[in-house]
Amino acid sequence: MSHSREISSHSLNEKMDTFSTKNLVLQAQKKLLSKMASKTMANIFIDDTSSEVLDELYRVTKEFTHNRKEAQKIIKNLIKIVMKLGVLYRNRQFSADELRLMEHFRKKVHTLAMTAVSFYQIDFTFDRRVMSGVLNECRDLLHQAVNTHLTAKSHSRINHVFNHFADYEFLSALYGPSEPYRTHLQRICEGINKMLDEDNI
Repeated sequence: MSHSREISSHSLNEKMDTFSTKNLVLQAQKKLLSKMASKTMANIFIDDTSSEVLDELYRVTKEFTHNRKEAQKIIKNLIKIVMKLGVLYRNRQFSADELRLMEHFRKKVHTLAMTAVSFYQIDFTFDRRVMSGVLNECRDLLHQAVNTHLTAKSHSRINHVFNHFADYEFLSALYGPSEPYRTHLQRICEGINKMLDEDNI
């Protein structure tokens, strides 16, 4: 009896999947930025466009993993990383060397965004090794830049996020011809394009 109730509640949860990155950002802001005079700096890192991209990344991750909780955890970890970087910047915690690493990281993320969009726009150019390689380079640079500032738990969050998105099978599915991946990729790339146009990535 309890098993059937569990199944029905699971299907109900799927129908009512109201996972929202905006709500997660607000929660993270309250936790991480509550002692600061201004909370608006978080908007620099996560605005409406990037929230839409994160929502699509959640949906496509849920589709790939068939695991709503795992998909939520990956996006939550991504948001926590972004918010903590914001706090470190805000409080001028980075040394000159770390700032150089962060600038290198920012440029690498920009390259990643350009690569992701061009692979979508230009047929037959997608190479999962290239995408995975750039993602892994981003991960390693971030580890170096925040090495002394974040806990082991935060470093494991970085690995969790980047290792998922750099996974060959995930990238092949995302850039494959079948739905719903094609639609998710289109929306992700439209959002990234907008962020590139606005110089937000």
